[in-house]
Amino acid sequence: MSYHEHTDHQYARHIRAGAPAAFKAFMAWDAEVLRGSNNVIPAKYTELMAVAVALTTQCAYCIEAHTKAAHSAGATQQELAETVMTAAALRAGGSYAHGFMAMKFFDQSDKNTAP
Repeated sequence: MSYHEHTDHQYARHIRAGAPAAFKAFMAWDAEVLRGSNNVIPAKYTELMAVAVALTTQCAYCIEAHTKAAHSAGATQQELAETVMTAAALRAGGSYAHGFMAMKFFDQSDKNTAP
C-alpha cells in the first residue's frame, strides 16, 4: 500500500455521504469553473493552468486528471513541458521571495542580540 493509489478515488463516496450538500456544491462549482458554458478562456489553457497549480500543490490526482484533460483539449507535449517549467519557476520564485523574509528575521535577531 502506498499513500497515493490510483483507486483512492473510490473514497470520495465517504466524503459525499458525510457532507452531501457541501460535496454537491463543490462538484457543481468545480464543473462550472473548469467547463462552464460562459468561460472565455479556452479549455486547453484552463487545463494547462490546472496542471501548473496541481504541480505546485503536488496533488497527484489533479496532475493526472488535468494532464489528461489538457491532452484531450489539444495541448501538446511542448506546451505541457513549458507549463511544468513555469510552475517550477514560480515555486522556486516563492522560496526565493520568502528568503527575503528569512534575511529580515536574521537581521532583526542580530539587532536584538547586539550588546
